Amino acid sequence: MEIDFAAWLGLALRWFHLITGIAWIGSSFYFIWLDNSQTPPADKADKAAGVTGELWAVHGGGFYHKKKYAVAPAHMPEDLHWFKWEAYFTWISGFLLLSLVYYYGASVYLIDRAKMDIDPLEATLIGLGFIVGGWVFYDTLCKTAIGKNNRVFGCIWFAALTAAAYALNHIFSGRGAYIHVGAIIGTVMAANVFMVIIPNQKKVVAALLAGEKPSPQLGIKAKQRSVHNNYMTLPVLLVMISNHYPMLFGNADNWLILAGLSASVWPIRQFFILHHKGKTNYWYPIVGVAGFIGVMLFASAGTQPVAATDKVSAAEVRAIIRTHCSACHSDMPTHTGIFAAPAGVMFDKMWEVRKYAAQIREQAVAHDTMPLGNETGMTAEERRKLGAGLAAAEEKKE
Repeated sequence: MEIDFAAWLGLALRWFHLITGIAWIGSSFYFIWLDNSQTPPADKADKAAGVTGELWAVHGGGFYHKKKYAVAPAHMPEDLHWFKWEAYFTWISGFLLLSLVYYYGASVYLIDRAKMDIDPLEATLIGLGFIVGGWVFYDTLCKTAIGKNNRVFGCIWFAALTAAAYALNHIFSGRGAYIHVGAIIGTVMAANVFMVIIPNQKKVVAALLAGEKPSPQLGIKAKQRSVHNNYMTLPVLLVMISNHYPMLFGNADNWLILAGLSASVWPIRQFFILHHKGKTNYWYPIVGVAGFIGVMLFASAGTQPVAATDKVSAAEVRAIIRTHCSACHSDMPTHTGIFAAPAGVMFDKMWEVRKYAAQIREQAVAHDTMPLGNETGMTAEERRKLGAGLAAAEEKKE
């Protein structure tokens, strides 16, 4: 019996990351909705106690009555639920996954020697430097006068992330660049919870227990970071699924595509936020969808269909596949650390090559995302011949 422990560990971490991420994002979206859907309290006693809003809800056959205090209740409740572990475990599992796939496997997934010839340790330190640097820049910006204006702050932070995406794309592989932009955003979001939101909430609790009146600024600062997290959620989710789409990270302008798609989801999120407040504006989703279509057209502008030609035989196609793909995509992989063909995709037989022809063209012809890091040195001419040969083979099949 042979067990691919790296693959099983990767599965466990990815699954755990997904579960905790759903819990974190779900609670974040829920509380944004809760804040925006409340109405002024009807009970005069509640108003006098500092309640600023209330909401009745029904779920799972039960009725719920929620109240929000401007600062805090007069007395500390005995049982208080904290929303923090979802964020912590999402970041921890994400960082472990990043370390396993992109740092431990840096030579395959992170380094692109055509961009920068660095060793795995250097690549890891650069990646960590961007992640830490992103938090330092963001946190410092929040504490300046700019941080008080969410619109101006949002524009500057968006520009900083776009600049980071541009720089990372000139250092790492497309996948490596994307995942590090996501890691920067995810780290900022988790650090907001760990460094600001929870500590400020603890200070409020401590003041109540001491019989003191908590400072309203504690809640205001925590709320600011919570709002920021809300808007950063959709771009980080985009990064999480981007490794399935080579037309994103495999494009020469992948940094600009990531920025464009991230910008296009802002109006979508804004629509729902305003809708919860009773201010429905359908121009927001229209602008968002138009932005998505615009990015799609931009990303596809440089791609051209590959014409079939009889000059490239099936034997030549198989020779190229054996040289550049079969080390991993085979029933008996020879690549170090690969014990089974990724996703069960194998190219040992010509019918298997035809079966996955569309995926091969997408990743090795239309874009240069395969072989990973182009470690076999696949040339542009080989990619052209592979595309033409695949088109010819598919025509003969029909």
